[in-house]
Amino acid sequence: MVRCFLIHTVCPVSALGAGESRVLYCRVFGPDESLFTDQEREFSPEERRVLQREQTAVVARQVRSAASLSRGAAGRLLMEALPGEEALALQEADSGVLRLRAGDPFPEEMSALWLGVQSLGFTLVCEPHENLLLAEGTLRTLTRHCLEHLHLLGPGSEVLLRSDRIDALLSCLLPHGQLLFLNHRFAHSLEKEVAAYMTK
Repeated sequence: MVRCFLIHTVCPVSALGAGESRVLYCRVFGPDESLFTDQEREFSPEERRVLQREQTAVVARQVRSAASLSRGAAGRLLMEALPGEEALALQEADSGVLRLRAGDPFPEEMSALWLGVQSLGFTLVCEPHENLLLAEGTLRTLTRHCLEHLHLLGPGSEVLLRSDRIDALLSCLLPHGQLLFLNHRFAHSLEKEVAAYMTK
């Protein structure tokens, strides 16, 4: 099961410190209890929300660090994509997998799959037994739809104002955090459904 999906920054932002990353969108799946220790389950709802924000911020920082290390090792410079070049930006995206040990930041071990497209990071946090190839395909599909339909790479794009559309994408492609095995016909019908919703 996928535990959460994040969109966050992976490049320096003037308002943040050197190693910081800003979480722009977060969706948590499944029962919240699995993300907390026995002691944390006794927290009030507000304390749980704060703890959950801190956990996702830790994941975003770790992905940001991995993305900058990957880009530095490859010697690639960040080139801004023009509107309409989302597919090219996705092809040139950095990607990777992180193992999140138990206690850092979740009580159980998790895997984080990430894609670094331009200055944005797209991350799926999964349980360790999940099919990582299937998760990567789902992450690439989600990222492609976010880039193409929501124009997240364009100037002045506001992820926060498009959260309802991202929620709709997630409910189609990742219902309740469950990865879907898709045959060609079912994938094609899902693509049509998503495209029809996004043009509304």
